Amino acid sequence: MDWLSHISQINWLAVLLAFISSMAIGFVWYVPAVLGKRWMAAIGKTEEDLKNIGGGAGIWVPMMVAAALTAVLLAVLISKLGLDSAVAGGWFALVLALVFRAGAHVIHNGFAGRPTSVTLIDSGHDLLAMTVAGAIIGAMS
Repeated sequence: MDWLSHISQINWLAVLLAFISSMAIGFVWYVPAVLGKRWMAAIGKTEEDLKNIGGGAGIWVPMMVAAALTAVLLAVLISKLGLDSAVAGGWFALVLALVFRAGAHVIHNGFAGRPTSVTLIDSGHDLLAMTVAGAIIGAMS
């Protein structure tokens, strides 16, 4: 697994900043004043419903781990491919997000019968968050 050797070559500050950017983009994206109200309506929930969901860390920790692992994997792949600019890292991450993240939303939400608006909102978030993360990592490579 030669690509694993690139873990020692990645910029951990870039990974941290990419992770933080993903968290910040998600927070802004899903705030009620931006797309949160539309998203809640599309999934059939209210702010009160979401406030009353139990789980606490059981909800946030897996999401944060996934965001951190995404940033690490982006850094490894960007390093392995020798992408050394914000544009190159951003474009690469956008393509990955389009194929793997948005594609998964289309498949899973389609079979679950969820409204197209859920797929568009969630996919849009993933496309933006990953593109910014890739741009940060690429710029700092």
